[in-house]
Amino acid sequence: MSFDVAAEAYDRFMGRFSVLLSPQLAELAGVRPGQRVLDVGCGPGSLTTELVTRLGAASVAAADPSDPFVEAARARHPGVEVVHAPAEILPFEDGSFDASLAQLVVHFMSDPVAGLQEMARVTRKGGAVAASVWDHAGDMGPLSLFWDAVRQIDPSAHDESDMAGVREGHLAELFRAAGLRDVESTVEHADLELHDFDAWWEPFTLGVGPAGAYVARLDPAARESLRERCRAMIPGEPFTIRARAWAARGVV
Repeated sequence: MSFDVAAEAYDRFMGRFSVLLSPQLAELAGVRPGQRVLDVGCGPGSLTTELVTRLGAASVAAADPSDPFVEAARARHPGVEVVHAPAEILPFEDGSFDASLAQLVVHFMSDPVAGLQEMARVTRKGGAVAASVWDHAGDMGPLSLFWDAVRQIDPSAHDESDMAGVREGHLAELFRAAGLRDVESTVEHADLELHDFDAWWEPFTLGVGPAGAYVARLDPAARESLRERCRAMIPGEPFTIRARAWAARGVV
C-alpha cells in the first residue's frame, strides 16, 4: 500500500507514534557505528532520523513507494540515499547492508514474505533483518479505540485486524517463511500523551492509512457521530494512548 498523502499529515497521525518506536527497533537490530543500514518503507523518515543519529547520513539508505514521502525523506536527511521503491523490489545489490529494518511496514507490503526475502537479499550473510508491526489484532494498537468506536456504529466495517503480522507471533512466522534464521520476537511500546480529545481526533481527518480513508468516506453526519462516539470512550483529559507493537529480528 502506498500512502499518497503529505508527509506532514503522516507526521501528525502515525509519525507521533513512530518516533517512539524507532530507538527500540534500532536496538533490536543491533545497529552500531561502522555499519551500513537500510530503512525499508521509510515514510517521511522517523526511523531514518534515528539511524542517521547513530551512524551518520552516509551510512544510511532508505526506500519508500510514496512520492511525497520520498521527497520529504530526502529533504529532511541530506546525504542519505533515498530511493523510490517498494519493499518487494529494492534497487540494491546483494549483500549491500549490514542490516535492513522495516518499521510499521510489513502489514502494508503487497507480499510480506517476498518483501522480507528482498530485505534479506540486500543484507550481507550474518546481517540482521528487523521489523515491527502494530498490535492491530489485539486491544493495544494505537488505533484500537478508533476501530472499537467504528464497530459499535458500523459492525461490518473492515478494520486492520487481519493484516499481515498484526497478531501475536505472526511476524516471526513471516520471518521464518522468508528463510531468516535465529528468529526472535519481542514487544515494543509507545505511550503517547495527549492534552485533549481534539489533539487525538484531528489527525484522523487527514486521510492517512486505512483509518483516515474510512473517515474520509463518511458523510458529515456520520463523521460527527463517529467523532462523538470516540469522545465518549476517552477516559478524560489529558489522557495517554498506550500502544504495543510486535517486533522480530532474524539473521541472514
